[in-house]
Amino acid sequence: MTVAVALFTQDLRLHDNPVLHAAHRAADQVVPLFVLDPDVAAVGFAAPNRQAFLADCLADLDASLRRIGSRLVLRRGDPAEEAARVATEAGAGSVHVAAGVSAFAGRREARLRALLGGRLSVHDAVLTVLPPGQVTPAGRGHYAVFTPYHRAWKQAPRRSVHGAPRRLVTPDGIGGAALPTARPHSPALPPGGETAARAQWRRWDVDSYADLHDDLAADGTSRLSPYLHFGCLSAGELAARAIAHGGAGAEAFVRQLAWRDFHHQLLAARPAVARHDYRTREGAWHRDEREADAWREGRTGYPIVDAGMRQLEHEGWMHNRARLLTASFLTKTLHHDWREGAAHFLRLLVDGDLANNQLNWQWVAGTGTDTRPNRVLNPLRQADRYDPDGAYVRRWVPELAHLPGPSIHRPWLLAPGYPAPLVPPEELSARLRTARALG
Repeated sequence: MTVAVALFTQDLRLHDNPVLHAAHRAADQVVPLFVLDPDVAAVGFAAPNRQAFLADCLADLDASLRRIGSRLVLRRGDPAEEAARVATEAGAGSVHVAAGVSAFAGRREARLRALLGGRLSVHDAVLTVLPPGQVTPAGRGHYAVFTPYHRAWKQAPRRSVHGAPRRLVTPDGIGGAALPTARPHSPALPPGGETAARAQWRRWDVDSYADLHDDLAADGTSRLSPYLHFGCLSAGELAARAIAHGGAGAEAFVRQLAWRDFHHQLLAARPAVARHDYRTREGAWHRDEREADAWREGRTGYPIVDAGMRQLEHEGWMHNRARLLTASFLTKTLHHDWREGAAHFLRLLVDGDLANNQLNWQWVAGTGTDTRPNRVLNPLRQADRYDPDGAYVRRWVPELAHLPGPSIHRPWLLAPGYPAPLVPPEELSARLRTARALG
C-alpha cells in the first residue's frame, strides 16, 4: 500500500481541494493532517474568535472524513516537523500542501522543503481563484491597480473544479491529539466548518447581490468571507458556479473574488506590506488614545460608524460597506495610523487575514493601491445613501432607536445624551488636508 499525507492549512474542506485530490490520486491511503502551530499564537494571530471558528472547522472536517472512511490526524507543534514525523510513521512517499502568500506561509514551506525534499508537493490555486503571479503586467512582478488586473484575471485560464472524495482510506496506528475547543469573544459568531459554509452558500440569494451588497440594513452580502478565509469553501468553485449561474449579481460577486485575489498577489509580491505602507504619503499620523478608544467602542458620535464597530464586537464580522466607513473615519477623518485599525480588526474579525485586512486598510488609508488616495468617505452622506431610514443604526445603536427616520444619523440635533462627534461635521476632512498639505 502506498501512502500520502495531505497537510491541511487554510483549506479545511473536502470539496474542490487540490491538496486532498492530489494526495488521493498519488497513493492508496491518505493521512489527512492538521498541525496546531504555537507560532500562530506567538505572532498574535490566535484571536479568540478565529480560534473558536477553527475548532468548529476541524470538528466538521473530522466528521466529514469519518463519513467516507477516514479521520483527521491532529498534531501540535511545528507543522514541518510534525508533517515529516507523520510521513515517517506512515511510510508516506509524498506530502501535499497548499501554497500560501504570507511571509509566515513562506517560512513554513521552506521548512517543509528542507525536511521533506522531493517528497513535498506544493499546490497552487487552493486558497484563491488564480495563484499569485499567474497574471502579471509586462515588465513587472505584480499588478498595482485593480482594474487592469481584473481585465487580465477574467481572461486567465482556471484549473478544473474537483469533487469531494467518496471514499478515503487512512492507515491505522497514526496517533493524534484531541480536537481543540475554544470560546469566542463575540457572542454571535457564526458556526465554522464546510457543512455550515455550504449551507450558507445555498441560502444566499446571489441574484440580489448587485442591488443589495451596499445596503447596510438589507444585509444582502454573502457572509461567506469567514469560510473563504479558513478554506471551508473554494474560491475557485465559487467563481466557477457564479459564472455558470450568470446575471448581474453573480458578476458583482465574482468581481469581489477578483479583489480578494488581487490583494493576495500584492502580499505575495511584497510581504512587507502586511506591516509597512505600500505607498507612503506625506504627513505624520495623529495620535490620541481617547479617540482610538471611542472608535473601538463605537462612541464616535457618528451613529453609522458606531453601528459598524458594535456589529464587529458582537458578531466578529462587519458588513463590507461598514468596514469602509469605519476605516475611513479612523484613517481619514481622525487621521490615525491604519495599523491601529488593522490590529483591532484582526483581534475581532473571524475572517481576518493579512492579505485582505491589511491591504483593504491601506486602500482606505491612501497608502495602498487606491488611485484616489485622498478621498474621504463622509459618514453623513454615506449614512443617507446606504442606510436612508436608519434601520442599520437602529439595530446596533438601540439607544437611538426612538429617533425617527434619517434623523438618527444626526443625534446631536435631537439626542443630547449621545456622545458628541469626535470631529465636527464641517471638519471631517480637515486633519487629512492639513497633514497632506492639500490646501
